[in-house]
Amino acid sequence: MAAAPLLTRQKVLALALPIMAANIATPLVGLVDIAVIGRTGTTAEIAAVALGALIFNFVFWAFGFLRMGMTGLTAQADGRGDEAEVRASLLRGIMTGLVIGTALLFAQWPLRELAFTLFSAESGVEAAGRTYFDARIWSAPAALAGFALYGWLIGLGRTGLALALQAALNLINAGASILFVAGFGWGVAGVAWASTLALWLHLLPGIAIVVWILRGRIAVAVPLALILAPAAIRRLLGVNRDIFLRTLALLAGFAWFNEASLREGTDVMAGNAVLLQFISIIAYFLDAFAHVTETVTGKAAGRGDWKGLKRALRLTTEQAAGFALAASLALLVGGEALIGLITTDPATRATALGFLPFCALVPLMGFASWQLDGLMIGTTRGPLMRNAMIAALLIYLALDFALRPAFGGTGLWLAFLGYYVARAGTLSLGLSGLKRDVLAQASTPTASARDV
Repeated sequence: MAAAPLLTRQKVLALALPIMAANIATPLVGLVDIAVIGRTGTTAEIAAVALGALIFNFVFWAFGFLRMGMTGLTAQADGRGDEAEVRASLLRGIMTGLVIGTALLFAQWPLRELAFTLFSAESGVEAAGRTYFDARIWSAPAALAGFALYGWLIGLGRTGLALALQAALNLINAGASILFVAGFGWGVAGVAWASTLALWLHLLPGIAIVVWILRGRIAVAVPLALILAPAAIRRLLGVNRDIFLRTLALLAGFAWFNEASLREGTDVMAGNAVLLQFISIIAYFLDAFAHVTETVTGKAAGRGDWKGLKRALRLTTEQAAGFALAASLALLVGGEALIGLITTDPATRATALGFLPFCALVPLMGFASWQLDGLMIGTTRGPLMRNAMIAALLIYLALDFALRPAFGGTGLWLAFLGYYVARAGTLSLGLSGLKRDVLAQASTPTASARDV
C-alpha cells in the first residue's frame, strides 16, 4: 500500500469547509422554521415547533450511529485499500436505515404517546406538537437511509459531494416550509410536511452521487456473502450498539434541558428554543472539524499510522479552537440583533436576550468534546464513547438538581455548560489506551479476508 500523503492545515480546511457549509444549512432550515412560525404564530406555536423538532432529533439521532458508525468503518476500509468493503459498508448501512425507519412508522402511535408523556407541555403546545409529529414521522426511512449515505461520503473524504447533497435537502426544505406556512397557511403542520418531503426527494440526487463515485473507483465485485459477512455484521452491530446508547444519553441531556426549560415556563422554553438554534448552528461549524477528525484519524487507524493519527488530531483541534473563539465573540456582538430577526414575540425575545451570555460560552467550553467525539468515532471506540456519555449525563443531572432550584434559569444554563465540560473530561480518560488499540486494530484481518 502506498504511503498516505502528509496531512496539512490547508487540507484540513479544504475538507472542513464543504462539511461546514453543508452542516450550517441544517440548523438554518430549523431557523427558517422558527422564524416563519415566530413571525406568523403565537408563543405556543413557537414552543410546539421547538418541541416537535426536539422529539425527532431524539428519535432520529438515537439512530445517528448510522452516520457516525459508517464514517469510521468506511474511513478505515478506505485506509486499508479494501475497495470491496467500502462498497459493502454502504449497502449494509442503507439497508439498516430503511429497515429501522420502516419499523418506526409501524411504531408511531406508541412513540407519539410516549414522547408527549415525557414532556410537561401546556395543552396548546402539546396539541400543535402532536400535529407536527403526525406529519414528520413519515420521513423516518428516508432520514435514516440518508444518515448512512452521509456517513459513507464523509468516511471517503468526499465532503464536497456531501455539501451538494445537503444543499439539495435544505433548499427543498426551506422553500417548502415558507410555501406551506406563509403561502398556504398550514402552520405547524406545514413545517413538518416540508421536512418530510425534502428528506424523501433528496435521496434521488444521493443515488446519482453514489453511482458517480463508484464509477470513478476500482471496479470490484461485492458478493452478497461479503455484505452479510458475520464478522462485518458483528462489528457493525457492535459499533452501532455502543454509539446508539451513547447517542441516547446525549439526547437525554438535551431533552432534560428542554424539559427543565418547560418547567421554568413557556416563555423560557420559547426563548431557549431560539438560543438552541444558535447552538445548533455553532455545533455544525465545530462538527465540520469533528467530521474531518473522524475521516483522517479513521484512515490513519486503518493503516496503523499512530504518528499520522496524532498529527491529524492536533491540526483539526487547532482550527476547531479558533472557530470556537470566533463563534463565541460573534454571539456576544450580534446575538441581540439575531434574536430580533427571529421573533417579534416580546416574552421570547426578553428571555433569549437574558440568557445570551451563557449561550455564547458554549463554543469555548464545548469544542473539546466535539473533537474527542470525532477521534473516538474515527477509531471506532464505541464502548468508551458509551460509558463516557452516560457518566457525563449523570454529572449534568446532578449539576441541574443542585443549581436550578437555587438559581432558576441561570442555574439551568450553568448546569448545561457543565455538561459540555463533563463530556470532554470523561472522553479524555480513554486516551491512554488509544495507541495500543489502533495498532492492534491495524493487525486484525478484515471481514472480507476471513469470511468470504
